[in-house]
Amino acid sequence: MSDYILSVDNLHKIYTHGRFHKEVTFSLRVDMRFAEAAIIGVMGANGAGKTTLFEIITGSNPPTSGRVYCLGQNIHNVKYNERDRLVIHYHQSYQVRRLKWTKPNLMLEAANSNYPIIHLFDEPQFNTQDGYIGFMLDFFKSLRRSGKLIFVSLHPTEIYHLQLVREICEQFIFVHHDQIDRSIRQYRSWEAFVGDDDVRQYLGANLEAYERQTMSPGQEVQ
Repeated sequence: MSDYILSVDNLHKIYTHGRFHKEVTFSLRVDMRFAEAAIIGVMGANGAGKTTLFEIITGSNPPTSGRVYCLGQNIHNVKYNERDRLVIHYHQSYQVRRLKWTKPNLMLEAANSNYPIIHLFDEPQFNTQDGYIGFMLDFFKSLRRSGKLIFVSLHPTEIYHLQLVREICEQFIFVHHDQIDRSIRQYRSWEAFVGDDDVRQYLGANLEAYERQTMSPGQEVQ
């Protein structure tokens, strides 16, 4: 596992309803690995499971089955107060997500890093005024240059959101959901990402408008 910055191995998260006759209300399956520093764009509808995925990666939400390894360590076996030395989750206003303790800290192992190698930005609020967007993009790129793995989760509501992720992201993840079941799809390029029919349906009019803005004369939107 040490060959990967992040390895999410055959992970399954299930939520159920009911005490005696349990009914599955949410199911997320993830199997993905990242060996090198990169900026990853994460998209999916509201409620699809993006935040749940981030919580599992940080160790604040235990999986039903499977493992999450950060720099070769099972994040759910690392001391609570040291997990942010491996991976850190910023939620919207850049507040750090807190962890819920489920085991005594003395039973857990020390982190093998002093500074987070994985940074999860959960729907950051991009302010269009006063150069704030440029500042945040430079921050993401600076983390990338220092060898970090960065995930930027967005639910695009404006065309410029697509312009941002196209500019800074090297790979993409789509959290696809079909009623109860959720799954993770990985794409190594923007072209592969927007070539998925489910992604195109999700992005809808914003993607069509973005492609009209960027296409060469004589080209037609697919």
